[in-house]
Amino acid sequence: MNWRKINRVIHRDLGYFFFGMSIIYGVSGIVLNHRSPRGDASTIRRSESFTVEAPIKKEAVDKSYVLSLLAGLNETDFKQYYFPSENEVMIYLTGGHVSLLLNTGEGSIVKVRNRPVFREFNFLHYNKPKQLWTWFSDFFAGSLVLMAFTGLFILKGKNGIKYRGAILSIAGILVPLAFLFLYLWTY
Repeated sequence: MNWRKINRVIHRDLGYFFFGMSIIYGVSGIVLNHRSPRGDASTIRRSESFTVEAPIKKEAVDKSYVLSLLAGLNETDFKQYYFPSENEVMIYLTGGHVSLLLNTGEGSIVKVRNRPVFREFNFLHYNKPKQLWTWFSDFFAGSLVLMAFTGLFILKGKNGIKYRGAILSIAGILVPLAFLFLYLWTY
């Protein structure tokens, strides 16, 4: 068996084995690059405004008031409430919260739920499982380096590393260096 055939077999088999990991890290990476300043890309936030009769005295806000307010909002998953200021009550729900200004009666209800698939991808991308997952993702990262090098030698001739492959490889190295120069090394 010659070295070119071994090179192709390694590149091919690692590519097949890490297909799923490539999708997980690729999709999760795109989502992380475009996350909103308002929150995590793995969650969906929905906010609605409402008004109630005002003004409301802080002393009148107790558990029964909170429960009746939530009933009017079709919410029943009350956890707790507190006053972040003299003029505001914050009510925590399972999967969201309600904020109410006591002097104006203006409020908002925010519901948060997990975005399917993205939550799981980000969980793995951020290495939340730790332990064995760390070793597996390290193996994946090392395999990416190996696949990058074996990929250089897949093709022969004008499309191989001696001509077209060399030009594209050098260009691919220069792009991140240019961004480092623009955003990191010029300060």
